[in-house]
Amino acid sequence: MSVLSPNRDGRHASARARARTAAGGARPGAPRAGRPSAWWGLPALLFFSLFAVLPMGLVIYLSLTDWGGLGSPQFIGFENWTRLAGDPVMHQAILLTLLLTAGSWAMQTPIAMLLGVWAAGRQRNRAVLSAIFFVPLLLSSAAIAIIWRALLDPNFGPLAQIGPMIGVPGLDILSSESGAFLVILFVSGWQFIPLHTLLYQGGARQIPESLYQAAEIDGAGRYRSFWHITLPQLRNTITTSSVLMIVGSLTYFDTVLIITGGGPGHATTIVPYLMYEAGFENYEYGYASAVACVLVAVATLASLLMVRFTGFGSMRSTREGM
Repeated sequence: MSVLSPNRDGRHASARARARTAAGGARPGAPRAGRPSAWWGLPALLFFSLFAVLPMGLVIYLSLTDWGGLGSPQFIGFENWTRLAGDPVMHQAILLTLLLTAGSWAMQTPIAMLLGVWAAGRQRNRAVLSAIFFVPLLLSSAAIAIIWRALLDPNFGPLAQIGPMIGVPGLDILSSESGAFLVILFVSGWQFIPLHTLLYQGGARQIPESLYQAAEIDGAGRYRSFWHITLPQLRNTITTSSVLMIVGSLTYFDTVLIITGGGPGHATTIVPYLMYEAGFENYEYGYASAVACVLVAVATLASLLMVRFTGFGSMRSTREGM
């Protein structure tokens, strides 16, 4: 018959105590260490409800009313929505908004990606040139629109001097429907490409140098390394940039207001500008609220589709296994 020594009993007792502590069994009902509590998300939930859910609920209610800004809103049901469905200006505004969104993505993505990959390198004077290129990020949208409006002025801007030199006196790009739309597309890209360049620069710097070294040993050149290493490694950055770009292009307003005013005609009347025009020029806040609901729905749907079909929701590391 063997008898355990007191020292051995003490070691067993301390081991059992450590096991109970690690398992969180010291006190029934106590939260386990390292596990987040649902109460931690309460401040964010309150903030989102106060500044997103509540205003959106008020906008939906106003879309069912007739209100000119004074007095009490008069409930009219779905009259604003019926008018919205049959408004040809709204149909054109939706089409122009989608064209602007697609054009912005097609123009900004390749330029921002190439500039971001270049800025992530070690070229001479790279830091100085990058700092100069990022200057538009320091300017407001209104200031940028005013600058480009002055530059494109057919009477006092540089176009007044360039037009006669190329045989087109009185050159006025903004008087053309296609010209005005292309100006909005160009100015918005000039303003926001630096932002997306920063995203691609950060993503490119996270790519392991060992991948390029292995590709160089295998005889891959610069272009093959870009297509087979850089581009696949930037897939999450591409998705993030695309979501920001698409949602942002759906909300362009001040650039259109200052440069073209929605014209000529309705050539640049996109959905956000139509909402402003209905609410703050025609004082039809109920109809403007219906337009706002459509804009929110389109932006939300675009974001969800991007997340769903790009696998952005998982966001697994591109360096997994290294």
